[in-house]
Amino acid sequence: MKLGRCLFGLGAAGLGVLAYGALVESKRLTLERYRIRLPRWPERLNGFTVALLADFHLRDRHSAELAERAIAAALDAEPDVVVIAGDFVGHWTESSPRMVGDVLEPLLLMEGRVVAVPGNHDYLGYGDADLLGAICGALNIRLLRNSSWLSQGIRWVGIDSFNAGYADPSAAFGDIPADASEPSIVVWHEPDLVATLPPGASLMLAGHSHGGQFLAPWGWAPMSTENGRRYVRGYYPEASTPLFVTRGVGTTGPPSRLFCRPEVAVLQLTR
Repeated sequence: MKLGRCLFGLGAAGLGVLAYGALVESKRLTLERYRIRLPRWPERLNGFTVALLADFHLRDRHSAELAERAIAAALDAEPDVVVIAGDFVGHWTESSPRMVGDVLEPLLLMEGRVVAVPGNHDYLGYGDADLLGAICGALNIRLLRNSSWLSQGIRWVGIDSFNAGYADPSAAFGDIPADASEPSIVVWHEPDLVATLPPGASLMLAGHSHGGQFLAPWGWAPMSTENGRRYVRGYYPEASTPLFVTRGVGTTGPPSRLFCRPEVAVLQLTR
């Protein structure tokens, strides 16, 4: 009897923590500012700012409202560029295209200074990243799928989702001229793939791991995701290519967070 009461108490406590994480912690969006020091970063780009967003996982009114707040916070930070590192949707439904378009529409204010890549969830459901491409094109967002784009003196290299089976780093780097002198920033949804990049990029930006999403007080993450286990959150200057992983905005699996608030990461790149 005592064991039964103990197990019931533990179960109730666990449900209470999940409920708190869903109703409170997952909505406590924070704007985090980071100074990222990069070797060989050009003096002319010292102080260049990137607002990094990822993992909206749009699926309903609540997730859309959180994503709208994140985009508003990113715009208020007045960055030089906004980067979206994949997983716009949890999975595609009939209402997803309109929801994605409505959420992203304020980014028109960036006047084309928005770079994005698909994540693995952008291939789930009844649609795929082709739908995302049409939406981004209408909103002047540059969706890179194994391709690069030169903007503001930086070569942006966008690699499609590895977990979805569409990554082609060779193609992404293949259209860069051999005599290119601009620094390159890679955007790839899955952070652990940083080890497969060819040498030479200044920085890689990723999401996917949600920062662990549900953490113990000492930072241990009981949940992990494929190709998001080694690099979970924050800046990793010691990676083969310097890497920053955002905690992201939305949730997957249990719609809950604990000791891991959603974030808009504003990165100031310095020499």
